[in-house]
Amino acid sequence: MDNQAEVREFLMSRRAKISPEQAGLPAGPNRRVAGLRRNEVAILAGVSVEYYAKLERGAIAGASSSVLDALARALQLDDTERTHLFDLARAADGIPLSGRTRRRSGKNAGTRPSLQWVLGTITDGVAFVRDQHQDLLATNELGRAFYSPLIGEGGRTPNLARFQFLDPASRDFYPDWDLFAAMCVGIMRTEAGRDPNDKGLQDLVGELSTCSDTFRQLWGAHNVRTHGTGTKRFNHPVVGELTLAYEELAITADPGTVLMIYTAEPGSPSQERLRLLASWAATNATVPDQTQPRTPV
Repeated sequence: MDNQAEVREFLMSRRAKISPEQAGLPAGPNRRVAGLRRNEVAILAGVSVEYYAKLERGAIAGASSSVLDALARALQLDDTERTHLFDLARAADGIPLSGRTRRRSGKNAGTRPSLQWVLGTITDGVAFVRDQHQDLLATNELGRAFYSPLIGEGGRTPNLARFQFLDPASRDFYPDWDLFAAMCVGIMRTEAGRDPNDKGLQDLVGELSTCSDTFRQLWGAHNVRTHGTGTKRFNHPVVGELTLAYEELAITADPGTVLMIYTAEPGSPSQERLRLLASWAATNATVPDQTQPRTPV
């Protein structure tokens, strides 16, 4: 990915989101741009207009932490956006991944026996491992049943982003499809900032941009996010609607890989439906192995 273009479009998109009123500045007449002007950002950040214009053209290499912090404050970036800005700057300096070298392994993290054992101990919730490319690497037994619309029969490694944007079944599975789509792209944008030379991610972005107008529009918005924790709704073909809380845990042995766990509130209808799904999974011999996705995912 073109780092200078990424920096330019990210800064311009953040500037467009902040109104003068939000920044504590007088709006004035005859404004021809959405959000703040370049000179207003420069004033708020305490840098010259010429220097900010240079940064917004993508020439961010060598920018100090104090300047980046000042930009983050001026543009009212949240924690994820601020980290993304620093990642872009480090990539421009030739130091991607927030200053760390990502260890790459030829082995699929999901095949590691100890990780499979961990997944097997989680019986009351949906647990799965995904990587920075949104590949679904491994699941527990309940996870295989839960993600049966994604895993399907045969093909390549199941991929959450391909399912989201290329498989019509995702619109039934995700009642809040638009929200899920924005979250998915925001997470991918964050990963792209951490490692702009990740060819696997570049290829996936290119594929989805070609095949999905919605993905292309969301990617162009340059919004970023981290997952962490929250609540999601699903509509499962076997048990119906589920409202599940999620927690994302980083797998330090495999940087870029996370363990996701979905659980239901104790005593809730969703917990009963999750138990019903677990019972169905235990007795249904047709639930596929997690490495066999449906086409075209």
